[in-house]
Amino acid sequence: MHKGLVVQKYGGSSVANVERIQRVAKRVVGYSKKGYDLVVVVSALGDTTDELVELADKINSSPSEREMDMLLSTGEQISVALLAMAIHKLGFQAISFTGSQVGIITDTSHTRARIIKINADKIKEELKKGRIVIVAGFQGVTLNHDITTLGRGGSDLTAVALAKELQADACEIYTDVMGIYTTDPRIEPAARKIKEITYDEMLEMASLGAQVMQPRSIEVAKKFNVPLHVRSSFNTKKGTMIIKEVKKMEDVLVSGVTLNKNEAKITLCGVPDKPGVAVKLFKDLATSGVSVDMIVQNVSHTRSTDISFTVAKSDCNKASKITKMVARKIGAGEVLLDEDIARVSIVGVGMKSHRGVAARMFGIMADNKINIEMISTSDISISCIIKKKDAEIAVKKIHADFGLSKPH
Repeated sequence: MHKGLVVQKYGGSSVANVERIQRVAKRVVGYSKKGYDLVVVVSALGDTTDELVELADKINSSPSEREMDMLLSTGEQISVALLAMAIHKLGFQAISFTGSQVGIITDTSHTRARIIKINADKIKEELKKGRIVIVAGFQGVTLNHDITTLGRGGSDLTAVALAKELQADACEIYTDVMGIYTTDPRIEPAARKIKEITYDEMLEMASLGAQVMQPRSIEVAKKFNVPLHVRSSFNTKKGTMIIKEVKKMEDVLVSGVTLNKNEAKITLCGVPDKPGVAVKLFKDLATSGVSVDMIVQNVSHTRSTDISFTVAKSDCNKASKITKMVARKIGAGEVLLDEDIARVSIVGVGMKSHRGVAARMFGIMADNKINIEMISTSDISISCIIKKKDAEIAVKKIHADFGLSKPH
């Protein structure tokens, strides 16, 4: 009996070794036995991608982005083939494809390509033949047949985009944790699994450092209203549903606390206080592909001011060089780089209808003698930049103060 189409995505930790690949094969076959059509998206085995990046770095510390895509896309090609073999061994039909073979067409932005369209005819043909279709995550192809990759965590995006294109009945994201937690359980063992969370909250949490899902995949899921089920590949328990609206969500003040240690702060001192200076700096950074996050400009009492901003650690050398060039051009002072920072954020739709959340968060920091260097807010989140040494205690104290360990 045909029960519908399920898209499943398995992360690198779920297919890290032979035993785990066999376990995934059994789970996939279990769904097939129940009558589901299956499209399975797989990431590269364990730390393969990181190992390939290291290997490239030994050859050339600034490799061409096109060749990096060529190299990194091989990781998923290995895992899809091995999973297909494991399913064959269990007596079921399966076929593996790369992103380009299933027609995932992207733009030409190497290492962070965007999906333009998916030609899913090949997948549909194979499903009709009764095969389990296994697709390499994280990759696509340009109209010129160049292989591209979709950025860190891009397999999530592959799965969501396929679920939308195939109008799947369910999209399941399998990982090494049980779902989305109120904070990282490795930092705070009292963290609680969230049953349901909205796309907006999940997008904020993912953008602010929760590493369970790629932010772009949540954006696509929200745009096309694809419900996502984030769950563990190591057991069959229910995980977290990411959906449009959650009942009683206004009552919950804060849904989660995130921590991001992969940022750096750059300060441009002695900036001439005149129009157009900030534009010059941030335009040059944007042109070179550096994404700037928080920006703070000090109020000027003299003829000059300081501008501080944060960037991803991976971009800090590039951003620092550009800022120094701009400083020379505009006659500014020195450029300071601080990599010893962390961002602690709270996220919750309930903030829209409750006052005093920011004051409460700042109060917790003050009580614990933690200095806040920068602050940014959105409708449903508040972020503070603090010293890295204070980060974990801040997360624990905020988590406890907002009562996140208690079941709702």
